[in-house]
Amino acid sequence: MSAVYTSPSLSSATLARPAAVPPAVRRGAWQLDAGHAMSLKASGASVLRIRQGRVWVTRDASAHAGSEDLVLAPGESLAVAAGERIVMEPWDSHGATYSWDAAA
Repeated sequence: MSAVYTSPSLSSATLARPAAVPPAVRRGAWQLDAGHAMSLKASGASVLRIRQGRVWVTRDASAHAGSEDLVLAPGESLAVAAGERIVMEPWDSHGATYSWDAAA
């Protein structure tokens, strides 16, 4: 994993709801509970992949572009450049499951 976790509530991000997320989805993934937001900063080129639920993602503004809001659904991914920071939160009250991997 190539990210720096910058949210102040680490304990809330690590709490999983195993009954709500099938084992195949949980394997190698992270759970983000409803009502919680988190910030990730890529230490290297990375890919955010949504496995379950939908997330609202905001990219920080850069010298080349303004900030950007996106909604990602299961199966969708977002390339995150080295040094770029994103903030994400579940779109609805069901939470979301995602993976964060180094870009190929």
